[in-house]
Amino acid sequence: MLRPGNGESTMTTVQKLFDLTGKVAIVTGAGSGLGVTFAKGLAEAGAKVVCSGRRMENIEKTAAAIREAGHDAIAIQADVADEASVQAMVKETVDHYGKVDILVNNAGVANVGQPEDVPLSEWKHVVDVNLTGVFLCSQVVAREMIAAKNGGSIINIASILGAGASEPSAATAYAATKGGVVNLTRDLAVHWAPYNIRVNAIGPAYFPSEMTAGLQEMPDVIAEIERRTPLARMGRPDELKGPAVFLASDAASYVTGDILYVDGGWTAW
Repeated sequence: MLRPGNGESTMTTVQKLFDLTGKVAIVTGAGSGLGVTFAKGLAEAGAKVVCSGRRMENIEKTAAAIREAGHDAIAIQADVADEASVQAMVKETVDHYGKVDILVNNAGVANVGQPEDVPLSEWKHVVDVNLTGVFLCSQVVAREMIAAKNGGSIINIASILGAGASEPSAATAYAATKGGVVNLTRDLAVHWAPYNIRVNAIGPAYFPSEMTAGLQEMPDVIAEIERRTPLARMGRPDELKGPAVFLASDAASYVTGDILYVDGGWTAW
């Protein structure tokens, strides 16, 4: 480490690897749940963050909290399932910040119910947001990254349910889309590697969020989740900041096509 006072940074080599200063990140679904965590975590690591989502009031609240903490953030309303909306989001980001270095595809919806009872309209909605939305955002951002010739990092938010059946409650459409996100991540990683665009995914287990609010009111289900998890508890939102910063940063410069499960050991069984 360099000594302070000599005009040089005191940041160590390892700290520099995780430093996102100067980077521009888009986080979809940043108005609630884990999206807030990802947006704040990237900002704390130095990134300028675009908080995106359908509910302007919510994403502006996230952006304001980031600014109040001394970091740079704006809110851009967008629907990830709508191509024109995604294109407008990316254009506004580039117009404001000049580029896009990081994309976190966090926006998602869940369904609960036995597969024989899932309405087709519900199935299509979950697929449109959770899978098509990830593809659309990745495609539009990748085009910008390819044109800029500076590479980039795309982080898809998958799930432990992308690695197996939905349990302890049935969420078939959600599980199917997260399985699709897992293989979409691998496919995009291979095809965009020549442009130095890294594509990885984070697979969270159960975390307290707006999406899991219903489960948290079911003691038997929570008890089963804790029993099934080797660390015997649900995750804490801040425990997702490190994985996101890692995959977004130069610390993961040789990591692509990987699925990082943050699951307390769930997938180790």
